Amino acid sequence: MSDMQKLYLVVPLAPLLGAVIAGLFGKAIGRAGAHTVTILGVAISFVCSVFIFNDVAAGNTFNGTLYTWATSGALTFEVGFLIDTLTVMMMIVVTFVSLMVHVYTIGYMTDDPGYQRFFSYISLFTFSMLMLVMSNNFLQLFFGWEAVGLVSYLLIGFWYTRPTAIFANMKAFLVNRVGDFGFLLGIGLIAAYAGSLNYAEVFNKAGDLAGMTVPATGWPLITAVCIGLFIGAMGKSAQVPLHVWLPDSMEGPTPISALIHAATMVTAGIFMVARMSPLFELSDTALSFVLIIGATTALFMGFLGIVQNDIKRVVAYSTLSQLGYMTVALGVSAYSAAVFHLMTHAFFKALLFLGAGSVIIGMHHDQDMRNMGGLWKYMPVTWITSLVGSLALIGFPFLSGFYSKDSIIEAVGVSHLAGSGYAYICVIVGVFVTAFYSFRMYFLVFHGKERFGLVHESHHDVHHHDDGDASHDEDHHHGLAPGQKPHESPWVVTVPLVMLAIPSMLVGFYTIEPMLFGEYFKGVIYFSDAHPVMAELEEEFHGAVAMALHGFTTLPFFLAMSGVVLAWFLYLVQPWIPEKVMLAFKPIHTLLENKYYFDKFNETVFAGGARLLGKGMWKAGDQAIIDGMVVNGSAKFVGWIAQLTRLFQSGHIYQYAFSMIIGVFVLLVFWINRG
Repeated sequence: MSDMQKLYLVVPLAPLLGAVIAGLFGKAIGRAGAHTVTILGVAISFVCSVFIFNDVAAGNTFNGTLYTWATSGALTFEVGFLIDTLTVMMMIVVTFVSLMVHVYTIGYMTDDPGYQRFFSYISLFTFSMLMLVMSNNFLQLFFGWEAVGLVSYLLIGFWYTRPTAIFANMKAFLVNRVGDFGFLLGIGLIAAYAGSLNYAEVFNKAGDLAGMTVPATGWPLITAVCIGLFIGAMGKSAQVPLHVWLPDSMEGPTPISALIHAATMVTAGIFMVARMSPLFELSDTALSFVLIIGATTALFMGFLGIVQNDIKRVVAYSTLSQLGYMTVALGVSAYSAAVFHLMTHAFFKALLFLGAGSVIIGMHHDQDMRNMGGLWKYMPVTWITSLVGSLALIGFPFLSGFYSKDSIIEAVGVSHLAGSGYAYICVIVGVFVTAFYSFRMYFLVFHGKERFGLVHESHHDVHHHDDGDASHDEDHHHGLAPGQKPHESPWVVTVPLVMLAIPSMLVGFYTIEPMLFGEYFKGVIYFSDAHPVMAELEEEFHGAVAMALHGFTTLPFFLAMSGVVLAWFLYLVQPWIPEKVMLAFKPIHTLLENKYYFDKFNETVFAGGARLLGKGMWKAGDQAIIDGMVVNGSAKFVGWIAQLTRLFQSGHIYQYAFSMIIGVFVLLVFWINRG
């Protein structure tokens, strides 16, 4: 094993070691020991990722098996790494954001009794994600996929004494299992028809797979495979209708909200589809399916952000919408634009989540934006960094979000794939919607009238339902006491905010050319001649500066600024208008507040149907058939036989002699007749 291969191993194993030490020996090493070993593990992983990035940039890639787990016929189950430009980009993003979250957690979870357990969980989460992105085969991919899901279950339900947390983690677990069923079907079809689980071997056989059909249905095999894989991505990356778990994940502490939403779990689906570009390029049907699902998510999940009053839930619905943009890019074969937006989004979304967490700390765990206002005077670092994150999110020129988001919009505009017209309308309108709800949050929190430190009679229900970052103690006080003022967060919180704000401003400017129009993804992401979207965008690209300057004259910019101005007018200048609008459009507001009734539908149809089926199996299967007929019935039958046989057991010898004579007579009659 070479030195670089040893370095590859260190990247996932360092966080794993930290997780094991903090988890098993947390009481022995104490709080300081737990955060030291886990932060050190993730820091080592990040530094190694940087070294590996430089090595890959020099032209050194790796695709090999580390361990053969089992062999079944021609099928081999292996643990191996694929280290290329896509992998190292994901490694740096995951480890850097995770490192910032680990440092931030010291300040955020300082008073929580589960301090060591939390550090163990987030470090294990990082290990799981790294195993996913570094895999070179579907078996390891599925391991990382499920491991991330398992640890997210533990983290969302971290405050396990709260019913809302239990409900949220179970919801995330079940919805993701639905997606994983499709994912497993896709992998199963690949194993059956390609005869391998190794990426390279499967991609080499992609042309053969494109000519096959599924015997039972006659469907094109490659379409069935791609749609199955994408259903898995719909679960992990929270696309309609498998999106319902993501807002509820806010029941977990803010640091894990940032990890799940920004750099790890939800981006796994986007990464996976980009990795599978050699397969998806062979099915226009699958691409159109991806495109329409992504466009629907981008727009309609953005609408839900408008009516949220919980600061973290606004950012959560923002994640859903931006994941829709990434999925749209995948659907129009702009895979590099999708992972580019994945990268930029990871930084500013982590920034927004951690900024929201900083506000929650300053507000003593009050998350209702209606109880805030004017925080810029008390929390200057949080204010400035949140502004940077919000501007990056809406795609303000020169910031990172602008380069990735505008590239996606342009890619959709030049695409001729079925569904591209609908998608373009969704992503364009989504620009206005994103700007409106983002700056509604920004203005309500940091500007306007100070609404904290008052005796709150209203909005108490919101505290009760959306207090995801409160102590698990139901009697915990939320909000500032009368006359109390907010305060800036400690340095372990503000330093990660500043460190995330820097790439939120700069990383897009410096990486757009190599990642979208250069050689960075050459040989890693594949484009067919039938989908020349990125080639058309390259013709219009004249450098990062020219693109940003041109951005000030485009429709998305004017729509974004319109959203900002409207939010400023409605929530700072004329704050009485939103209430009137809500009353005037009560049915629409009710529809949005109930999240298009997806939860109600799932609870009634799927959960209710499952409960009904379970009750039927219990009543008919268990009680009537198993208990009634098999168990009790057999007992009654035995009792009946015993009652009959007891009649012949009188104890009189003459009765036994008579029975023997009758028996012998019957036997003789049958024997004679037989003869």
